[in-house]
Amino acid sequence: MSTFETLIDLYEFNRARTLGLLDRVKQGADPIAALGWRPGEGRAHVAWQLMHIGVTEEIFATERLCPDKDGAFTELWPRFRGGSSPDEEITSPDEIRRVLTDGREHLLDTLSRFGEANLGDIPEAFKERGLTLLNVLHILGWHEAHHQGQAHITLNLYNAQS
Repeated sequence: MSTFETLIDLYEFNRARTLGLLDRVKQGADPIAALGWRPGEGRAHVAWQLMHIGVTEEIFATERLCPDKDGAFTELWPRFRGGSSPDEEITSPDEIRRVLTDGREHLLDTLSRFGEANLGDIPEAFKERGLTLLNVLHILGWHEAHHQGQAHITLNLYNAQS
C-alpha cells in the first residue's frame, strides 16, 4: 500500500467519525441549537468546527496545493478558515455535509495529481515553512481528527447541560 493510499484510508476513517457526529446532531431534538452551542464566550461551536474542516480541505485542494484550480464555496472561506472567529450564523446540517463532502472530493482530486515521488517536494504555498507534501498530508489527517474531537466534546457538553 502506498503512502497516499494509507493516508487516504486514514482520511476516510476520520471522515466517517465526523459524519457520524453530524448524524448524532441531526437526530437530536434541536440540531441548530446543538450546532450553535458554545462552551464559553468566544469559543467555537460545533457548526464552526465542522465547517472549518471542510473549508480547510477546499483551501488545501486549491489555494495551497493547486492554485490553478478554482475554489468552491469561496464565499465561506473568510468565515471558516484558520484564524477566523466563529459568528452567530449557524450552518445547517445539510450544508455542513455538502461542504465536507465536496471539499473532500476536491482534495482527493488534487491529491491524484501527485505521486510517491512528490512526497519530498515542498509546495510553493509551504516554502516559507519548509513543509513537504508528506508533512502537508500528515497535517490534513491530524487537522480533521483535532477539530472533530473539539466538536465531539462541545456536543457532549451541550448534551450534558440540556
